[in-house]
Amino acid sequence: MTDTSGKAIDRDAEQLRALGYVSHFDRTMSKWENFSLGFTYLSPVVGVYTIFASAFIAGGPPMWWTYILVGLGQFMVCLIFGEIVSQFPISGGLYPWARRLMGKRWAWMAGWVYAWALCCTMAGAATGVAPFLAQLGNVPSTPAATTVIALALIAITTLLNLSGTRLLARVAMFGFVCELVGAIVVGGYLLLFARHQPLGVLVDASFVHADGHYLPAFLASSLAAMFCYYGFEACGDVAEETPDASRMIPKAMRMTIYIGGAAASWICLAFVLSIPDIGAVMSGRDADPIVTLLRAAMGETGFRGVILVVLVSFISCLLSLQAAASRLLFAYARDQMILGSKYLSRMSRGHHVPATALVVMGAIPAAIALSALWLQDAIATIISFAALGIYVSFQMIVFAALLARAKGWQPAGPYTLRGWGWAVNVLALLYGVSAIVNILWPRAPKEPWYVDYGMLVTTVAVMVAGGFYMVIAKPYERGNAPAGDAHLLRKRHA
Repeated sequence: MTDTSGKAIDRDAEQLRALGYVSHFDRTMSKWENFSLGFTYLSPVVGVYTIFASAFIAGGPPMWWTYILVGLGQFMVCLIFGEIVSQFPISGGLYPWARRLMGKRWAWMAGWVYAWALCCTMAGAATGVAPFLAQLGNVPSTPAATTVIALALIAITTLLNLSGTRLLARVAMFGFVCELVGAIVVGGYLLLFARHQPLGVLVDASFVHADGHYLPAFLASSLAAMFCYYGFEACGDVAEETPDASRMIPKAMRMTIYIGGAAASWICLAFVLSIPDIGAVMSGRDADPIVTLLRAAMGETGFRGVILVVLVSFISCLLSLQAAASRLLFAYARDQMILGSKYLSRMSRGHHVPATALVVMGAIPAAIALSALWLQDAIATIISFAALGIYVSFQMIVFAALLARAKGWQPAGPYTLRGWGWAVNVLALLYGVSAIVNILWPRAPKEPWYVDYGMLVTTVAVMVAGGFYMVIAKPYERGNAPAGDAHLLRKRHA
């Protein structure tokens, strides 16, 4: 390690002590490795491959533009998060940020919603990759087989995460390279050799029967893009493992949006323009257009190669998700904000990671995935809560930042938006609230009520359960970690 890196680590330790903490993590994660963690959590390949068909059916070819618009909205959120983490580079991300900006109770609820959203995302990712892996091994994709595969993948990622920060960083970097190269190569090949549609199809809404009003269909199709544009916050979850975190993490977050968003938009564009029969997809006759077009364009061998890239992307995504979730749980425990804090805050001696928190954040998603054997419809609703839970917890931070500004908070880290802070903060909140409304908007009036309102019911249930625990156990009364003091620290860190 160079002297410069050593000095940066000393500054990081001094800054963390000023914020009330002493870290026992290894600060060995470079800016690019930190970015790779956010990129693989965002995972454009996972997001696009998983729900491309449903988004395309909802909005037709113009759904591609939602990747640009959602990316701009989430970029506003990313900029606000960058200001916060620059001043508060503390492991656990959203929870300690909310704690310093707003207070203990708000932090408890923001972290609670975020934690369950992460667990549901892990369960959904593990279950989602199982059919791909089954295809690769010529195994029938039965519920039992996919559940076993999902449980095995969660176990593998837990073991990898227990091996320490260096392995996490290397696997995340490997996953990033595979995913980015895969997206560029596959997208480029399809556009050069398998393109069936003109660019004009991107503004052709005639494929959607929307009774003369295309906007509702366009908004419905944007849910796929919303699934692709979070993960940048994971860069901050491992703040205590990144040298010069106050400067490096805001850069890594922005890179996640730039590169991740570009990769998602590129591969989505390739898929849209390579569909041979749009009518067959819109009518449901082609239920899996990605598999259809990849097999037609690349043959069976090429298709299996793409599936291998998808598999690597899913595994690295799972690894990053669990790393973020474990640091969140560790941050709760370090502040004595949850049952079992004594054990959940323990660091493994040899690998310097929160081992107990990692195991717990493997067991909960595994239990959700396992219960799908008996509660398939209910689990689909629970897993669909993941994106909504992420957006709700994000906006709790954005709102907390806005309220802190009103109280006099002036971001004092090396990265700030300066005079643009208020405007960007307001735009980020307006975007986030509108995105939440869009996600929750009922779109299937002929279906049972739980199809339209399942996500809302699940979100309310999560928040009520968290509120009940908070009121009964009063975890916010334990521990002496600072809280609600962001507006008082501007002079100290300026």
